[in-house]
Amino acid sequence: MTSGGYDPNRNPQGDEPYSQGGQQYPQGEPYGQQPYEQQPYSQGDPYGQSQYGQDPSAGQPGYGQPYGQGYTYAGFGTPADLGVRIGARVIDTLIVLIPINIILRVVYGSGSGFFVGVSVLGAIALTLYFVLMETQQGTTLGKKLLGLRVLGPGGAPKVTAEQSLKRNLYTIVYVVPCLGQIASIALMIYMMITLSQDPNKQGWHDKFAGGTQVVKG
Repeated sequence: MTSGGYDPNRNPQGDEPYSQGGQQYPQGEPYGQQPYEQQPYSQGDPYGQSQYGQDPSAGQPGYGQPYGQGYTYAGFGTPADLGVRIGARVIDTLIVLIPINIILRVVYGSGSGFFVGVSVLGAIALTLYFVLMETQQGTTLGKKLLGLRVLGPGGAPKVTAEQSLKRNLYTIVYVVPCLGQIASIALMIYMMITLSQDPNKQGWHDKFAGGTQVVKG
């Protein structure tokens, strides 16, 4: 027996829970500390209920998602559809070839020299036109009229000369009479097919150039 009713056999860390101030604490936790539990990072999450450790930009437009989703990709513009791109290409072709046809018709008449001249000079003039306009202006006259521009890989505002040459390869092969014209038409058809089937509206020529893109705006 001891004074004050103290029982030396009663261990606060024994079988019974420790009581202090009317509050009981579990066995082995005399201070009532619960194991730390990490809660989902939700309140105050500036990125909208994203879990801790996630990239806040994941899933947001303009951060790694492909084109073709109906929104502006990282502020670069919406990918242009096949129809408007064909329209721009037709305008550019007429701008270049009509003067050449008139000049060669005056010089050669309707002889074989006229057709050879149209193939050779037309191919060279078209290629130079597209390369100079795309590298210097980031667009062409036809694209500008229809509100389009050409971006380099990664959204660069202009393409390099090498990239422009690659994406306009079908105009270069036109320089070879007969066979070059057939090859040029085949490449154009293939370009339209691949462009219409690609979710990013990029034809084979865009991908061959490293990932160029024609966008609206």
